[in-house]
Amino acid sequence: MLLNRKSVFTILIFFVFTLSNGQVSICSWNLMNFGKSKSDTELAFIAKILNDYDVVTIQEVVAGDGGSKAVYRLVAILNNKGLKWDYAISNPTTSANHSSRERYAFLWKTSKVKKIGASWLELNYQEEIDREPFMSTFEFKGKQFTIASFHAVPKKKNPESEIKYFKLIPALYPKLNLVFMGDFNCPQSNSVFNPLKKMGYLNIIENQKTSLRQKCINNDCLASEYDNMFYYSIKIKRIQSGIVPFYKSFLTVKEARKISDHIPIWGIFNLK
Repeated sequence: MLLNRKSVFTILIFFVFTLSNGQVSICSWNLMNFGKSKSDTELAFIAKILNDYDVVTIQEVVAGDGGSKAVYRLVAILNNKGLKWDYAISNPTTSANHSSRERYAFLWKTSKVKKIGASWLELNYQEEIDREPFMSTFEFKGKQFTIASFHAVPKKKNPESEIKYFKLIPALYPKLNLVFMGDFNCPQSNSVFNPLKKMGYLNIIENQKTSLRQKCINNDCLASEYDNMFYYSIKIKRIQSGIVPFYKSFLTVKEARKISDHIPIWGIFNLK
């Protein structure tokens, strides 16, 4: 049940985005089981959050038609808020385990950024990575950046065994300005990210949990530091970054988890 008051995160977003003129804002959100199970009310709540960003990446879109239709419904709501949004949805990932296959989605404001060419699933390591990243290049004020959106296998399945291949992706696309983001099911402090960091890729948040507990413990409702973005600091400057603690708009974390078991992360950037 939503609280009948202005939430903390709404005030925070208003403050942050008054500072974002001239920069591009990006949001990444694992929207748990994003498909036909999401109600119109839940989609409207999600759209209210996402409307403040220029580019959005969504992980855990269900692989069936229900996932694609949920993205269409979400974009329709966003398009009723005054600015034109476009979107790209991936094919289902190519996991050998059919039950773990998912889609990804990109959403963007056409007045703020332009998508360059087709989006694609990165298939070079599809045998090694269960849900291969979904990639797309965007242009902002004449400069381009390419997002690789990713949802790692769960912690118990050793996501490090997948993430270690990310150090090889920049060499595949030496001309692209890459930004890796999503749900890594692994904290940025893990040594598996060290090769990327040594190349100049920096994480946007640190010591910040991003997944929701089943129940809050002493008002602590967050469980693990799983979601992040890694940007190429030689070509991109981070201006600000943070999270959206949307669960504070609900009476219980159980109600909040109907939206997702992860909170959104965001970054505001200058392209060098």
